Amino acid sequence: MSGSTELAGADHAVATAATLLTGARDVTLLAHVQPDADSLGSALALGIALHRRGTTVRVAFATPGEVPETLRPLDVDGLIVPVSEVPAAPDLLVACDAAEPSRLGSLAGRLDTAATTIMIDHHASNPGFGDVQVLVPGAEAAVVLVHRILVAMGGALDVDVARCLYAGLVTDTRGFRTAGSAAHRLAAELVDTGLDAEALVRPIMDTHPYSWLASLGAALERCVLEPDAAGGLGLVHTVIPGTDVRRFRIEEIDSVVDVIRTTAEAEVAVVLKEVGEHRWSGSLRSKGGVDVAAAAAHLGGGGHRQAAGFTVEGDADSVLAALREAFAPRTEAVRRLAG
Repeated sequence: MSGSTELAGADHAVATAATLLTGARDVTLLAHVQPDADSLGSALALGIALHRRGTTVRVAFATPGEVPETLRPLDVDGLIVPVSEVPAAPDLLVACDAAEPSRLGSLAGRLDTAATTIMIDHHASNPGFGDVQVLVPGAEAAVVLVHRILVAMGGALDVDVARCLYAGLVTDTRGFRTAGSAAHRLAAELVDTGLDAEALVRPIMDTHPYSWLASLGAALERCVLEPDAAGGLGLVHTVIPGTDVRRFRIEEIDSVVDVIRTTAEAEVAVVLKEVGEHRWSGSLRSKGGVDVAAAAAHLGGGGHRQAAGFTVEGDADSVLAALREAFAPRTEAVRRLAG
């Protein structure tokens, strides 16, 4: 099913979500753990629109630490609150860009205690959860679905809401490289509100401290190319030690996979980030011949066909061994050649 067809098929869920949000007096919006621009941008776009209609709104996520530095300017109305301020039993709870309940971390239990829940997501690995499920795996980003809901709620988009939507759209499409025509039209609509796209995107995608360059160079020196892995399509991988994970922003750490994915000899790129003692967070990228979401699911994670992730206990060598095994049977190019 194409993305546009899936979007049309979600009309009922979109309309239901819009009706619930329009009539709500108190709304809690949750981004996933370690929120990115799509998840937090989705929550803030809805939050700002609702807040300016007079609704009591709070936005939260269950990640230790603060809002990613580059995303703080999106919270123009000060809607983000700590976990301690999230009601034990929210009136209306909205989960944004969470591929499964566990991606909400310690706040996942609110799905059971909330009076009503809405899930807005675009991950193919999402099993489906929530009372109202706005789930469209063909959508480029969760913000695409949020935009649909906002349109159904009525009223023009203001520039602050547009900035949140644009941030999620440009990052989840890798600078519009994977965007379809509808996403480009949406981008034009958002720019027409008056947002400065270059000023918005530069700090999110193209700005890093000078001190990061040496650590990036070390990460690249640690890269290993395995041309026979992933069914002979090639695997490139590196490791980010805990000292660097703790020293630098998530913006720096998460940028590494987009550098090594450019390796011409590798279909799949993997970055393992040491996030605790014997605990690793993995970022997976594919050029299309391997379904990395399926491989991530092998380790308890999920995501999209060409971009996925997971968090797992163990050591780096055992995690890489598990990934090699997971990639091997899921290489479609090899199956096509065999057929």
